[in-house]
Amino acid sequence: MRYIRILRPQQWYKNLVVFLALVYSGNLLNLSLFQGTVLGFVSLCLISSSGYILNDVLDRRYDKRHPEKSKTPIASGEISVINAVLYAATLLVIGLVLAFYLNLYFLSSMVLLFVLTLLYSIFIKHIAFLDILVIAINFVIRAVSGAYLINVYISPWLIMCPFFLSLFLSAGKRRAESLFASRFKPVLKAYTKEITSTLIVITATILILTYTLYTMSVNETLMFTLPIVLYGIFLYLGFIFKNEKVARYPFLVFKDYRMITIIVFWIIITVLVLY
Repeated sequence: MRYIRILRPQQWYKNLVVFLALVYSGNLLNLSLFQGTVLGFVSLCLISSSGYILNDVLDRRYDKRHPEKSKTPIASGEISVINAVLYAATLLVIGLVLAFYLNLYFLSSMVLLFVLTLLYSIFIKHIAFLDILVIAINFVIRAVSGAYLINVYISPWLIMCPFFLSLFLSAGKRRAESLFASRFKPVLKAYTKEITSTLIVITATILILTYTLYTMSVNETLMFTLPIVLYGIFLYLGFIFKNEKVARYPFLVFKDYRMITIIVFWIIITVLVLY
């Protein structure tokens, strides 16, 4: 079980953006392309988990002092550093071999994703503001890799929407983390309440504008999804400014019935409109 925990499967939701190109290009019902994208998702999960493990190895001394992360397998000593590194290397090799099997462009994006993740773990995460920008770039790489899998045009919207969504989530996470554990992580001291509140408002505004412009320019019928998207963003803003745990751990939105309802309705309406 501990070897499953260090994979951080709760973080795999980020890799679902690989399906965006498939859905919005009208190829969701194409079985061969769907299967290829599923394999791409698996590759992404393996490579992402490899990066998470190496990050935990590098962060183990900090995590030992953290009230929540001290219970993780590597920080608590349940899994040795050597075993963790070997495990990460195995996952990385399997993920890259699978990516190579799918296509070279996808492989290139996976290599870039892993390199940026490794650089983030080594030093970028200690540089305020650059850290959340790199997280957002990695989010975009995931989305663009989905277009490489099915060989379709990479729309600017496929870059902008995931980018600003990630920035919004990251800004909210940094605000919550700075209030909870800034004494354990010096870089969080740069993320004051005032700065993070401004970042959250800016990124939320740009995210809403970007999605609105997308629906107006590509498919006006998709504007029916705007109220749902707005409600989801407003609800998440509530999580952030109430300093709820979900702001520190965005995957917890999948345990909130309101957010689950929003996501399901958004998916249903989007699919009905496009197909």
